Amino acid sequence: MNAALLTTVAATGFTVAFSHAAIPTHWLPFVLVSRARGWSRGKTLAVSALAGLGHVALTSLIGLAIAWFGFRIDAELGEVFPWITGGILLAIGAYYFWRQWRGGIVHHHVLGAPHHPSEQCGQETDSTHWDHELKGSKLVEDRTTDWTAVSGLFVMLTLSPCEGFLPVYLSGVQFGWRGFIVLSLILALATLAGMMIFTWLALVGLERVQVKSFERFESGLLGLLFTLLGGLLIVLGHGH
Repeated sequence: MNAALLTTVAATGFTVAFSHAAIPTHWLPFVLVSRARGWSRGKTLAVSALAGLGHVALTSLIGLAIAWFGFRIDAELGEVFPWITGGILLAIGAYYFWRQWRGGIVHHHVLGAPHHPSEQCGQETDSTHWDHELKGSKLVEDRTTDWTAVSGLFVMLTLSPCEGFLPVYLSGVQFGWRGFIVLSLILALATLAGMMIFTWLALVGLERVQVKSFERFESGLLGLLFTLLGGLLIVLGHGH
């Protein structure tokens, strides 16, 4: 039963991380900066992978803190812990459903770039939005070095951890360090795979692939996943 539950948690984590990586904020800036600076496809993918590793590292570090505290609470509460964890996940699911109902899409902005009003962002395509964001940014200025552009992209993504994956870490507490390691590997695999796939598609001219739905309905998807996962933890999570 625990093996089946861990598999379910891992599958949920992969879905969360991959869909999050499909959001244009995780690949389109790399493509636009690459075109502005004349980078090769290989270099662009390498920079994307480097930034993705930073993104994964910070998320895993926060997950480590969640796991460490969770292990101690689990040791104190025993069989009650799955009820608490499941309840928290149900509450998080409700929050994401509420955020989806509100209909807002959060736009991340490039560090050092001029800010554009949110209402303008809502009227633009992904490519147009990021073209505006990058105008005047040090990431695309010819007089700056590639190192400046690479470090800027790295910091931009690293300092924006995958918040949607943190509840997955919480759901894996009952599996101990084995669960933490499995989920961290899942996070890295799904994030890097998503970033590499969509960056490559854009580099070969397929950036018009319809991925905005990932961003538009991300909150609803997370709400559904965490609601289902919370229910499963309550029903099946007492055998650990």
